[in-house]
Amino acid sequence: MNLPIPFCTYTKQLMGDALFATLCEGLEDTPPVSIRMNPFKSKGAGACPTDTTPVAWCQEGVYMASRPNFTFDPLLHAGLYYVQEASSMFLAHVLRRLVHRPVVMLDLCAAPGGKSTLARSVLPEGSLLFANEPDKKRVQILRENLQKFGHPEVIVTNNLPHDYKKSGLVFDVVLADVPCSGEGMFRKDPDAIEAWSAQHVTDCQRLQRQIIADIWPCIKPGGLLIYSTCTFNALENEENVDWIAREFGASFVALDTDATWHITGALGYNHPVCRFIPGKSRGEGLFMAVLRKEGNENELTPSPFEGTLPTVVKTHKKVGKDRKGAKEGARSMAQVATWLQQTGQYVFHETQEKVIAMPCTGDAHYLKAVQTLRVVHAGIELATRKGNDLIPQTSLALSIDLRQEAFPRMDLDYQQAMAYLRKEALTLPASLPRGWVLLTYKGIPLGFAKQIGNRANNLYPQEWRIKSTHLPSEEPNIIQLCNNI
Repeated sequence: MNLPIPFCTYTKQLMGDALFATLCEGLEDTPPVSIRMNPFKSKGAGACPTDTTPVAWCQEGVYMASRPNFTFDPLLHAGLYYVQEASSMFLAHVLRRLVHRPVVMLDLCAAPGGKSTLARSVLPEGSLLFANEPDKKRVQILRENLQKFGHPEVIVTNNLPHDYKKSGLVFDVVLADVPCSGEGMFRKDPDAIEAWSAQHVTDCQRLQRQIIADIWPCIKPGGLLIYSTCTFNALENEENVDWIAREFGASFVALDTDATWHITGALGYNHPVCRFIPGKSRGEGLFMAVLRKEGNENELTPSPFEGTLPTVVKTHKKVGKDRKGAKEGARSMAQVATWLQQTGQYVFHETQEKVIAMPCTGDAHYLKAVQTLRVVHAGIELATRKGNDLIPQTSLALSIDLRQEAFPRMDLDYQQAMAYLRKEALTLPASLPRGWVLLTYKGIPLGFAKQIGNRANNLYPQEWRIKSTHLPSEEPNIIQLCNNI
């Protein structure tokens, strides 16, 4: 691997000869492949990854013996698991050690969604996760991955950090996985090597400090900032967290780790931080530190609502052209509520575009967010309205709170599932009733189709479709299911 000479000179001086040699050897190795199971879907299905070893710091994570072609596994698209680099899964260890009751958390730079789905996996129930991505294209990927993950206590936004500063929203925990020079991705992404420069490192450090300055007012007194990068240099890592501590009066939070994880501590500073270095720890490059804002940590609070509240339907548009149409619209809304297992724990909102179900525990935050931020997804997107009809959405099919019995169902074989995920035309058995049909693969929901007689309309989102026409000769065997629904 041809690394930039200025990078080698600086990093060798920072790490010392032995650790730098270990890094160089690690960068020549094949990157490990790892996935993380979705506990809300995999446990009920008895899902078990095949030919794997555990990721020590994340109980949902496993290393694969080789890299399969994940694209052609319908269970990936069903949200049963997520392909994630193992070092990034360290966030699970951090949250499990530090968060023990419901909180409101913000993942500030969240696309494509690995750390967001991980956070929502380990946060206590009743927590609310905001997942934000400033880039308009990347936020759509984030939205897709969180919908596939299927947990309703999530809000996805497309905003800059200073927009959050203006919003007045505050959080118990903020994860700032800030944009960086990407040195930790050198062995996985050759373009990261080409893009590297000393000036880029300096520019990243400046941007990272501005991001933290913008978001700092959004952290509650006693709240936590989890700062992370995927780079090696100290300018973006130790120097930045030292600056945060001095600039804002924050204190470092020490993290207990196991010696067998081979995590490296701070380089050039004495702060309690964690570094993952290829060749030493089994994963890509990662830096993570946790700082606590001044204040009483007992002030950490859950969302404003606690317990189960009655269902409330809030309609923000006139339904139907006359009284009869309004009554029909109200009846269709009541029908939508029966599509969920725990209807009484949601507030239903209808906008000009869609009907969503927002958990009661997060509804006050949702209402504030839609007034101050660009919300691209919240709770469960249940349906879109066409006249007085409500068309069920893929977000509902993929939700962990879907009541499958509300719809006729058909379990697809592998070829049928791949055709559906390519958004190809479908032919369903004539025995199925006309109307909405829930399509599953090995008992795991994939989405909806509309049976209209001699054919069916494929309702899978156009922007999510698998574009490749290739079909493997054998069905993937990445995950085994023991309790097919």
